[in-house]
Amino acid sequence: MPKKFIISTMLLFAFANSTFAQFGFSHEIGAIVGPVAFQSDYGQRYDFATNAGNTGYGIGIIHYLNFSYRAECNCYTPETYFNDHFKLRSELSYNKTELQHFGKWVDKSRTSLFADQLRAMRGSTAVTNVGMQLEFFPLSIRDFSSTIGAWAPFISMGGQFSFYDPEVYSTLGPLNTPISTPIKYYDATTNQGGTVWSIVGSIGTRYKLTELSDLMIDLRWQYYFSNWVDGLNPDPAVYIENRANDWNVWLNFGYIYYLQ
Repeated sequence: MPKKFIISTMLLFAFANSTFAQFGFSHEIGAIVGPVAFQSDYGQRYDFATNAGNTGYGIGIIHYLNFSYRAECNCYTPETYFNDHFKLRSELSYNKTELQHFGKWVDKSRTSLFADQLRAMRGSTAVTNVGMQLEFFPLSIRDFSSTIGAWAPFISMGGQFSFYDPEVYSTLGPLNTPISTPIKYYDATTNQGGTVWSIVGSIGTRYKLTELSDLMIDLRWQYYFSNWVDGLNPDPAVYIENRANDWNVWLNFGYIYYLQ
């Protein structure tokens, strides 16, 4: 991940936070970590072994704007439905997944050259994300904030901008040769990184641990507007089983601290 990308992102967060702080909103910061299941052109569709095997990890730092509370006066903001049920989440996160083919086409019983080539293919992708989500809490944020041991379920939707860095190779030798590469992947691989937009949606809940801290768990779905994030992109007009863009599912576990 380029250093300029990290520095620019941190400066953007700092500018946004200082700008919103002038309006009197309070802030929360936290960290997230959890497993990531990457859905790509590796493996068989709708296959449990593929979903379980192509799993990596993700980490991130998160920031919230809490519209219901004003830190500088230690008081609540004017009571409106928006203030009591929404928070704005900013995020800088990173995930990495090792990838390979799973499913019936690489079963040990298959002894064709095609099966051997698929079994020999390896890859990975590392993705750095920056973006925002608007979180909706059906229950009162104020009531949750004042009750230790309370739960606050939420749903969210937002967008992210990502820098991805894929790697594709074969243990049989260089790619794009009759020995190493299945015909569907000829000239359909890349080790070049790029950028992509994505949409993000999640469902989860918070648990009020102390007056100034929460635990969080959420299940996120992220859809990339590109089919190159994993480094593979067979011709979708010919190989319709690979026509979908890349996406992932991330189970987050987080800790959030309220800034005063």
